[in-house]
Amino acid sequence: MQKPVCLITGAGDGTGAAMARRFTAGDYRVALLARTEARLQKLEAELEGSRGYVCDVADLDQLKSTIAKVVLELGQPHVAIHTAVMGEFKPLLAANASTFEKMFRVNTTALMVLAQSVVPSMISAGQGALIVTGNTAAWRGKPAAAMFAPTKAAQRILAESMARDFGPKGVHVAYVTIDAAIDTPWTRDSIFPNKPDDFFCKPAAIAEEVYHVAHQDRSAWSFAVEVRPYHENW
Repeated sequence: MQKPVCLITGAGDGTGAAMARRFTAGDYRVALLARTEARLQKLEAELEGSRGYVCDVADLDQLKSTIAKVVLELGQPHVAIHTAVMGEFKPLLAANASTFEKMFRVNTTALMVLAQSVVPSMISAGQGALIVTGNTAAWRGKPAAAMFAPTKAAQRILAESMARDFGPKGVHVAYVTIDAAIDTPWTRDSIFPNKPDDFFCKPAAIAEEVYHVAHQDRSAWSFAVEVRPYHENW
């Protein structure tokens, strides 16, 4: 039998790569979408059966054509994960409208295009999962997140609308809020250089939860899922 397919947008060195490893371990073929070819080649070499596709999800036509190529080469995705993200943190009066619109395309409009591309086949099959990774900016607006928070809040509401629409048709949509700094070299070196290990949320632990949500029994599906380090102040 042919292995199921998992499509991941934003297959970076942190959470995206960890999810690719977890789904590969779960006997999936993984379609990796990212902007950097070298990163994709590295993951392809590591993960048996995976295939990388250079794609900037802000380019919606490129995203559509890339997903069509995934379907042609690997088959219809059984699970799709939107983890691609763009963020810039400035007060509103210092913000740039063009950057805001691009951020909206990456975080929210690309999710719409992804769903339109993969959900119809899931509905036909009567099963499938669409998982979106978010953060606390989706739930609250702070001054420095004046551009970022609206795009993530819209993303969450879009995911909720899809969950209510597609759930009764057999497709599980869930929104995973990551209330933490994620443990990547960039985060440690550039943003939180002096924090201890248990300050961070580990990519492999996030990936494990996403894998679990994607495989929940349909009698007990979750939509709003939160993960955070045990001592996070929330």
